[in-house]
Amino acid sequence: MHKDLVRLARSERAVRRHLALCLAAAVLAGLLVLVQAELLAGVLSGRFATSALILLALVVGVRALFTLLQGVAAGRATTGVKSVLRHRLLSRLQEAGPARPASQRSGELVTLTGRGLDALDPYLSGYLPAVAVAGVVPIAVLIRLFTADLASAVIVLITLPLIPIFGALVGMHTKAVTERQWRALSRLGGHFLDVVRGLPTLRAFGRARFQAEVIRQVSEAHRSATMRTLRVAFLSSLVLELAASLSLALVAVPVGLRLLSGSLDLRTALLVLLLAPEAYLPLRNMGNTFHAAMEGVAAADETFAVLDGPVKPPSHQDGPSGANANAGSGTGTETVAGAVTGPVAGAGAGADAGTRTGAGAAPEIRLENVTVRYPDREESALEDVSLVIAPGERVALVGESGAGKSTLLHLLLGFVTPASGRVLIDGVELTGHDSWRGRLAFVPQRPHLFAASVADNIRLGAPDATIEEVRAAAKAAHADEFVATLPDGYDTMLGERGANLSAGQRQRVALARAFCRPATGLLLLDEPTARLDGRSESAVVTATRDLADGRTAVIVAHRPAMIDLADRVIRITEGRVVSDLAAGPRAGRAAYAGRDTAGGVPPRKAEETS
Repeated sequence: MHKDLVRLARSERAVRRHLALCLAAAVLAGLLVLVQAELLAGVLSGRFATSALILLALVVGVRALFTLLQGVAAGRATTGVKSVLRHRLLSRLQEAGPARPASQRSGELVTLTGRGLDALDPYLSGYLPAVAVAGVVPIAVLIRLFTADLASAVIVLITLPLIPIFGALVGMHTKAVTERQWRALSRLGGHFLDVVRGLPTLRAFGRARFQAEVIRQVSEAHRSATMRTLRVAFLSSLVLELAASLSLALVAVPVGLRLLSGSLDLRTALLVLLLAPEAYLPLRNMGNTFHAAMEGVAAADETFAVLDGPVKPPSHQDGPSGANANAGSGTGTETVAGAVTGPVAGAGAGADAGTRTGAGAAPEIRLENVTVRYPDREESALEDVSLVIAPGERVALVGESGAGKSTLLHLLLGFVTPASGRVLIDGVELTGHDSWRGRLAFVPQRPHLFAASVADNIRLGAPDATIEEVRAAAKAAHADEFVATLPDGYDTMLGERGANLSAGQRQRVALARAFCRPATGLLLLDEPTARLDGRSESAVVTATRDLADGRTAVIVAHRPAMIDLADRVIRITEGRVVSDLAAGPRAGRAAYAGRDTAGGVPPRKAEETS
């Protein structure tokens, strides 16, 4: 039995009461088999009158009531245990906050608190009552057999241990197989959620199709593990049934021969034949419910590992302290059936191969009367926008939140298509395919870092990059210094969404991704210095200036330091271009204050602060 679950059941009064009622009802229903066999054997042998059938029916009815009571009590006990565990898990995770241990990815925790704890039902409502019955009823049956027929009782006594022995041998293998199945399911849930959260980033770097293949591999690993578990369960049932059937045959054949020879009376023979199966049945039921309960046991092990583990991970996993470190989830990445390690590991076929050699040509971007509408909105996100960005020009987009700046970036990324108008790249209409995205580098406002190593996160858009190229990109993005202080350097596993890094560190890793694609000719940045402190902002601005050199750059900016990098400042208000001015020495301050247009509205203060 699972000691932690039993300890929990004992500590909760309501659960303890319902569980005790469940076990008592199961044992009493099992013991009534003795009375039922006595009455039935007496009636069939003629010792009791047929009126004893009324008493027999009453015993059967009482057994049915005990079985019903067992089911109700088991359901309430199971509900109580799951409720307590879910409450404790949520409380534990609230205590830990973003500083959860690296093994706890949010997708895995969702699987644990949902499907995992639900898998406790067969254990609490099936296996524990079966254990209680198996510990009492076979002994009572043996005692009655010894008083009725010594020879048959000895055969049962010798053959009875065969079932738990075979069950234990198969059960050890079952536990290992079920744990592998549970790990595969947890990895599938954690990885799938991580990929869904990072889909915009994956699409921007042309890695979405590769992740679909990764999910297929992880799903196949879970399917294979599930089928292995089912095979073991079916084979185990076969072994237990075969052992019980052979044991019953060893009892029944001598009883029949002795009955024919006259050395055994009919009543005793009937009693032995009715009771012998009841000695083996509880053990067979316990073996069968054991397999159904193993997933719940694996989930319980994981649950108590979370509850009993440290609230915070070891201090070396916290990483260098940085301002504005925000909430996230821990992570743990493991290999399932030799599939993949981490959501961005490995090189996908055709994923920007060879884009790190040579210089990419800076493209000309032309928007001709472009209007963009989202399906769930009546007003246009962009309305009749026309502008031209020359090759190698750096343009800053400023304006209120919701004005349409990010929509314009998504338009260039190919994430949205215009309702009318055209987007031309070097005179060719933009189709939004991955081949176009291979020519650009994208740094979002909130970069998504995957539950993988620092190196794998940096080489997201360039899966064939060597570690030397990764280091060079990190150095150019001013990320090399803090990466060197991490426990395993570039092999350090990041927390989910980069939870063990500060906001500035996450932004520099995102810039390093862009530096790892030197052949790209277009740079798109969406407020890369938002929510950063002064020191982090300075490092990001310096890296951005180097990254934009020789490229066409479109920068959504609110902070003066970023606006000062631009050759032109374009203000967008309510989806329209209201001003398009060449940048001067104080362009950043002027645009920031909203003085570059008569009707412009300055950005809101909430977006100025980190």
